[in-house]
Amino acid sequence: MVFRLVFFVVTLGLLPDRTLAQEEEVAELLLEQLHEELGEDVDISEISEKLNYYLKKPLNLNTASEAELSSLFFLSPQQIDNLIFHRTKSGEFINILELQAIKGFNTETIQRILPFVYIATPTSFKALNFRTIMDKDEHMVMMRYGRNLERAKGYEIQDEDKNRYLGDANRYALRYRWNYDNQIRIAINMEKDAGEPFLKEKQRYGFDFYSGHIEVRALSKHVKKLVIGDYALQFGQGLISWNGLSFGKGAWIGSVARQGLGLVPYSSMNESNFQRGIAAAVERGAFTWIPFVAYNRLSGKVEELDGNRLITRISHSGLHRTPTEQIYRRAIGQVAYGSHVMYRYGRLKVGLTYMGSTYDGLKIRGEDLRQRFDFQGTSLHLIGANYNYTFRNYYFFGETAYSFGGGWATNNGVIASLHSKLSLFANYRNYQRDYYSIYGQSLGEGSQVANEKGVYTGVVYHPSRKVEWGNYVDVFQFPWLRYRVDAPSAGVDLLSQFTYTWYKVGKLTFRYRHRLRQENVNLEGRHTNMLADVDRNQFRVDFQYKLSDSWRIRSRAEAMLFAKEIAAKSKGFLFYQDAFWQLRQPRLQFNYRMAYFDTEGYDSRIYAYENNVLYASGFPMYYDKGLRSYLNIRYKILKNLDFWARYAITYYFDRGDIGSGLDLIAGKRKTDVNVQVRWQW
Repeated sequence: MVFRLVFFVVTLGLLPDRTLAQEEEVAELLLEQLHEELGEDVDISEISEKLNYYLKKPLNLNTASEAELSSLFFLSPQQIDNLIFHRTKSGEFINILELQAIKGFNTETIQRILPFVYIATPTSFKALNFRTIMDKDEHMVMMRYGRNLERAKGYEIQDEDKNRYLGDANRYALRYRWNYDNQIRIAINMEKDAGEPFLKEKQRYGFDFYSGHIEVRALSKHVKKLVIGDYALQFGQGLISWNGLSFGKGAWIGSVARQGLGLVPYSSMNESNFQRGIAAAVERGAFTWIPFVAYNRLSGKVEELDGNRLITRISHSGLHRTPTEQIYRRAIGQVAYGSHVMYRYGRLKVGLTYMGSTYDGLKIRGEDLRQRFDFQGTSLHLIGANYNYTFRNYYFFGETAYSFGGGWATNNGVIASLHSKLSLFANYRNYQRDYYSIYGQSLGEGSQVANEKGVYTGVVYHPSRKVEWGNYVDVFQFPWLRYRVDAPSAGVDLLSQFTYTWYKVGKLTFRYRHRLRQENVNLEGRHTNMLADVDRNQFRVDFQYKLSDSWRIRSRAEAMLFAKEIAAKSKGFLFYQDAFWQLRQPRLQFNYRMAYFDTEGYDSRIYAYENNVLYASGFPMYYDKGLRSYLNIRYKILKNLDFWARYAITYYFDRGDIGSGLDLIAGKRKTDVNVQVRWQW
């Protein structure tokens, strides 16, 4: 007992005493790491909003649910399960340093979690009345404006018979949040993308996209959550339903296993992959039941033939800028319904999911041979079972699902902590070519949960507190044809990442990734395509260092080697330097990047995370040859009033124009600005 007390005291001295500015820096660094793992075209605003909320309103470790802990994405399923098991077995936490006694919680993990949690005696739901609501309610309004300064071709066309952008180049976004003591929440989102009309056409009421919800927690003894409006459903490993953000392969070991949050209010600006209706989470004993129903308006192409309504295409871009896109906007009606039941027994969880979807027309498949097994019909029904179980240092997980009239899909794996310094994982997936899932998102190389088999294995080794070496290999097959692949194909995805960390000061990372896939190649004299191996090799060196409490820097060099068998080769290079500065009390902050890039072709393009205004981070493509720089500024005008501004410019050395089609810009320069204001009271 004495030794344990001494150990806690020593550890307390090692853990930093952070200011709010430093805690926000921790959140930003975590988001950067997440975006690097997820890659391009991913909206992480939901996680960003949750992390920033938990900075202000930390989670109580004595009451935090599995779903709430899973919102802290850097915690692995094993760590979450071990924390809840420790709380159940040993009783309520008394000191935050008790985390040291939980398996899997090293000093680095505790440093990450500290800004987002606290310890207090649990309290019950309080009776609602006007006085308590007025005393404890919180409001937040955030408004953002942005645009490209150079005028694209789509805005110049005046001929109404030609394809063109119907709106201006301005981007608008508005968020409103109301929260009463974390028991009742209201959220409203509004957004207009560049090129979309505003206060005209189908947007005569203003914004192109409106979203919102009301969430009530602990409504009664058994109704733990009720959501009316927009919500997300995340069950099992995502074979049937996984709305919102989805993790893929990466150096982070926890990403191999989905951490289903069940019913989650939807707060993203992403205009697809969510439900609009009503849902609840009901608990009784060891059972949790989530019934749901939704009516969604989807964008897509609809044709009338002999009195029949045919749905030939569903669009998920969320863009409604041109006359054609306006015709597609909200053209399809869909009803989604079903329920999920989960049973807990000790450290075992078993779930059953049913989901049905009905369209207001006949969804027909395409005519290409590769689309032969795509879904066709007016209704789709899926049923599946999922599980996870912790046995000593092993975490088992999986899900198997069946689409009626189609095929099966299964995803199963294990994470093993063989030693405090060594962790392994293995995952097997098999998605049949005729398995249909509208809202499924699961681990895989392809964009859909279908037509794929694979074995994904990895190891993470910590020889010391300063060193981490992560590796994975994914060997996969596509049993049927795919886009630009006219035969069954296969591939390999391999990653090795070595990280050396200076405690509280800096980090040096070396990363190598090799990806091999097969695509069509058309040889002269042949009437059919052949398959050719496509190799991509990425090399990265990343250095981050904290010069003082106010200054930190980040440098990165990255190279891409592309080779398509028989056809072509190209290479690309990117180097950038970042500088971050902030006052110890976060009244004024800025960060700046200067980047040089040189790629020989589109195939050797390189993606890199970019800081932006709050909730608007990006992952743009560096392509061709030139320079790119940006400057972000945040200024706290008043205690409850924040201002952000961003100016970004890309200059190409050897191009006379930028982009293509309606996005074509004459000249060598592209400039983007963002301005944002947040008021909290």
